[in-house]
Amino acid sequence: MNDYVIPEKLRVVGTTPIRPDGHDKVTGRAKFGDDFHLPGMLHGKVLRSPHAHARIKSIDTSHAETFPGVHAVVTAADFPKISSNVIDAGEAGQIDMQDVADNCIAREKVFYDGHAVAAVAADNAHIAEEAANLIQVDYELLDPVMDVRSAMADNATVLHDNFLPGAFLAPTEKALPNASKLELAMGDVSAGFDEADIIIEREFTTETVHQGYIETHIVTAQWGANGMVTVWTTTQGQFAIRDQLALVLELPMSAITVIPLEIGGGFGGKDSIYIDPLAVVLSKQSGRPVKMVMSRAETLRATGPSSGTYIKARLGVKIDGTLVAAEFHGAYEAGAYSGGPVAPGVSTALTRYNIPNVKIEGYDVLVNKPKVKPYRAPGATPSNFAVETMIDELCRELKLDPVEFRLHNALKTGDRLVLGFPCPEIGGVEILKAVQNHAHYQSDIGGPHRGRGLAYGFWFGAGLPSSADLMVNSDGTVQLCSGSPDMSGTRITLAMQAAEALGIEPNDIFPSVGDTASVGYSFQTVASRTTFATGIAVYQAAQDILAQMAERAALIWQIATDNILIDGGRFVNKTNVQQCFTFKELAGKLVGTGGPIAARALASPEGVGFQITAHLVDLAVDTETGKVDILRYTAFQDAGKAVHPDFVEGQIQGGTVQGIGWALNEEYFYDGAGHLKNTSLLDYRMPTILDVPNIEAVILERPNPGHPYGVRGVGEVPIVPPAAAIANALYDAVGIRMNTLPMTPAKILDKLNSITD
Repeated sequence: MNDYVIPEKLRVVGTTPIRPDGHDKVTGRAKFGDDFHLPGMLHGKVLRSPHAHARIKSIDTSHAETFPGVHAVVTAADFPKISSNVIDAGEAGQIDMQDVADNCIAREKVFYDGHAVAAVAADNAHIAEEAANLIQVDYELLDPVMDVRSAMADNATVLHDNFLPGAFLAPTEKALPNASKLELAMGDVSAGFDEADIIIEREFTTETVHQGYIETHIVTAQWGANGMVTVWTTTQGQFAIRDQLALVLELPMSAITVIPLEIGGGFGGKDSIYIDPLAVVLSKQSGRPVKMVMSRAETLRATGPSSGTYIKARLGVKIDGTLVAAEFHGAYEAGAYSGGPVAPGVSTALTRYNIPNVKIEGYDVLVNKPKVKPYRAPGATPSNFAVETMIDELCRELKLDPVEFRLHNALKTGDRLVLGFPCPEIGGVEILKAVQNHAHYQSDIGGPHRGRGLAYGFWFGAGLPSSADLMVNSDGTVQLCSGSPDMSGTRITLAMQAAEALGIEPNDIFPSVGDTASVGYSFQTVASRTTFATGIAVYQAAQDILAQMAERAALIWQIATDNILIDGGRFVNKTNVQQCFTFKELAGKLVGTGGPIAARALASPEGVGFQITAHLVDLAVDTETGKVDILRYTAFQDAGKAVHPDFVEGQIQGGTVQGIGWALNEEYFYDGAGHLKNTSLLDYRMPTILDVPNIEAVILERPNPGHPYGVRGVGEVPIVPPAAAIANALYDAVGIRMNTLPMTPAKILDKLNSITD
């Protein structure tokens, strides 16, 4: 792991230049998935299962095949049975590619309401949909399993006779017919609880939620006459889509080019294939390009939401406020196939605190819902909700200030983690002191039924492989191509790091996102990694550019390269300081001294900076309706170094709003038969501008030594504390402890009525 010497003064990093893609996006010129069209293009639609769990006895496609305007019909029989199906998939660990394939189109059984069964390509989407509805499927209905406790019961219906245990971030081992398990431990938990003066034990449940990206899944595929496949899609990871397609369709990776279009939101939910292989095979059969667009109902029914959970936790504390022991049990929905976020969920539950005796167990549980996907800090919001509400309860029982309690127990640099290694550089104490000293914390909330809540959150972040190419033009401008799709302004944050390293202005860097045939392999834009990890690749490529340009300067002056001083975009002859080239001047001489120069860097950094945050919220409760109004919200976060402070603030605010939705209104409603009932954004209610106040973002900067400019990821951890902060404020306002998410007006009113009866 590199420990970089971080410059004391930065010229570009930390400023707020205008993003180069902004004008095209606000004027509608940017190409998103639905903006893409090809000549002769057909349109595809999917027939989906109306049942949550059933065996497919037969499929009759004959009526659809003969319907006017239809050019191709596919079922699972048109896809290969995968021969080598278990692969290593980065942070997802080992995954079963047959599961991935079956999730795209059901082979023998359907496992959730909305599971794809067949697909049709036709002259237009209306014909394709009408024809798809003519396909006749004979089902043998099976009992659905819709929550983790039912799935783990002794008499539960078994979803799969065999399954590969989930391994998202950490491996699990099969423990029950529908569940696999992981365990983490540190110290002596029994002795720790014996030492405690106060012990509390609580149970919590949270419901399934969706990322809620505004743009649905959209793909256009073309199977060329030469057998080469081209896919245009809206994705967080073009290489992930390429690799999954290659494995599911048993094609060489080099035969597939995936071109990433602009992405209208993802938040962890857009790096897996769903309709992509259907479009490819429909194109192969029809001989024409095929476009497929998922409706909102399809997106909610059949793409990966985040897990519903059941959590049971126990905390032991001494009378002076020292946490001495903790037990945490978390059961997370995996959906129809294994690999849910149980590992990050349970491993972040307690990690921000220095507790000497810890026992953690997590279960990855199969249920008849769509295969889950990450949602920002995957798994961390439910576990934080549980632990932080218990921390608040302990603070009140001990009559201790909630910030002082957390400061007393805060994890510090060098403390041992339950994962078995010492904590790297972390700014938790600084965050908590910033809360303590802030005007919001010191203000009087005033008014009846008003309350204030605090929650403290943690997330790991990630490195993983990234690629970046730089090419210097003769006018001194630089082309930057990375393999990381831009979800949050990363074109400009990468360009800023290149400009900082090269000593030029950010508007002289022209950033782009490459397809799988034009840039080196890059892991997905996930896990708050792009500005950090791809930024390091950009930095390394820039160092290569500077070294090559120094060689050209040495050639011109006929001196050794060691005698070239590189200083802020200037190349100086140490033996004659009057001889100096600016970056632009030297770029103009490249053609005559050997030709243009370019550099490529492939980085897989390990020096990931942990993300730490604290959220403070004031709210008011209408005791007649149970409605919560958020009055004031302040989010404190350590960014390491904010490359573009406006975008950091936007990430903090965006994650906070999603956390507020998780806290107060968002959930999947299934009926007893496993049908999803709220399949529109009218019924799946996300927060609007009317539901949230201005969110103040307080950015702290404790540099991460694992990055040349001190950068930490920032995009995930803001979603972690809102639910707990709001729950704690609810207690402060009206004296009720909520142990379920979402905390809807109806649930709040029921709890209020229960304490007054």
